[in-house]
Amino acid sequence: MSIAEAYDVPVSGRPLVPPSPPRAPENMGTFGRIMAMRDSVIASWGPRAYREDIIQARFFLRSTFIVSRPDAIKHVLVDNYENYTRTAPGIRVLRPILGRGVLIAEGRAWKHQRRTLAPAFTPRAVATLVPHMIAGIDEAINKLKANADRPADMREAMQRMTLEIAGRTMFSFEMGRHGTTLREFIMEYGEQLARPHPLDLLLPLGWPTPQDFARARFRRRWTEFMKVVMAARRAIGKNEGAPPRDLFDLLDAARDPETGAAFSEEQLRDEVATMILAGHETTATALFWALYLLALDPATQDEVAAEARRVMASGEIDVERLEFTRAVIDETMRLYPPVFLIARAAAAPDTIADLAVRKGDAILISPWLLHRHEKLWRDPDAFIPARFVPGAPEPDRFAYLPFGVGPRVCIGAHFALVEATLALAKLVGAFRFDLIDRKPVMAVGVVTTQPDHSPMFSITPRSRVG
Repeated sequence: MSIAEAYDVPVSGRPLVPPSPPRAPENMGTFGRIMAMRDSVIASWGPRAYREDIIQARFFLRSTFIVSRPDAIKHVLVDNYENYTRTAPGIRVLRPILGRGVLIAEGRAWKHQRRTLAPAFTPRAVATLVPHMIAGIDEAINKLKANADRPADMREAMQRMTLEIAGRTMFSFEMGRHGTTLREFIMEYGEQLARPHPLDLLLPLGWPTPQDFARARFRRRWTEFMKVVMAARRAIGKNEGAPPRDLFDLLDAARDPETGAAFSEEQLRDEVATMILAGHETTATALFWALYLLALDPATQDEVAAEARRVMASGEIDVERLEFTRAVIDETMRLYPPVFLIARAAAAPDTIADLAVRKGDAILISPWLLHRHEKLWRDPDAFIPARFVPGAPEPDRFAYLPFGVGPRVCIGAHFALVEATLALAKLVGAFRFDLIDRKPVMAVGVVTTQPDHSPMFSITPRSRVG
């Protein structure tokens, strides 16, 4: 079977429709959904979730609302966001590896962290980190060139590249010494501890589950490792009077603009872990899916390569001129949003779209569902980067949420977009990517939108492409 036969490869102007996971049967019971969620939350959603505005269901004495209506999403994430906090399962899964960093903090603690971190992620601050990004990307390209005659696992390659970029932008040093250990921690947690146990969904947060004990042991080892890495960075020292050299300098020097308070050592460690993990994994995931889609759509891949050649002709690269490459990234994150689910719990009664919400009810806003919703998108399952080129009609602000929205929008969104756009342009400018594996890749929802397996690619230097 050829690649074209295995996949719905675009022909005669028809857009690519990549394979997507089968949708759950509508009559799947509560126990069946819980078991499906252990493998992939995406697998627990049926056809109704892709065409209805709001679905309400009972789940162990409480209501769960799957919300795909833009005005209702605005109400939850913007207008009344303080009433909607992280759910107990989400905290159980994220706290052992992120601690009490900005991603999962609440209330006054979150406001302090957000205010303090904000200056480190302005466009001007991110611009100072671009040389670190390019150094990590160029290193990855050189490794791929050295092994261009061998099949390549681009999922692993993107994880290693973004981890290297995370190390350089955070600590100003290459991750050769710590990168393997860091990746082992991440893989261990993702494969063994990030999948929710049924009791994670049922028990109150104060009641530990079997997984929580294992997560606590992981947390102790992880914390000690982060102390070692931070000590290594501090040993480098600071350039007195010079601008900050990396994110660690920026975070270490950060002060709350209202109180003047700095981060404590424990807070700084949790923020560093959050920035490395959240940024590294989500960007690696987005780049893998982008390369996968471009391998299935050679014409679009060639267009990205042509733009990269034009923009880099002078020897420098201006990310603002990579308009089509950025559109490919945007469309990739529509089809495969790195964060597939935003889960919130109501702290007090409320009304959403005329539906009564009680304290403790769960509100699920899924970028995966929202971005493929039949009411919100034309050809929702098709890969059409033209949706996002300059001049195209913009999607509803609350129908496209690759980084969330509102006060809790991802603080590193600009950083991630710059990194992903630069990386995709340089990679596709250097190589042609083709799939070797015939088995279609399915998305799996476990913390991020991961592939169910890592397909092998052939990579051909563009200098050899006719």
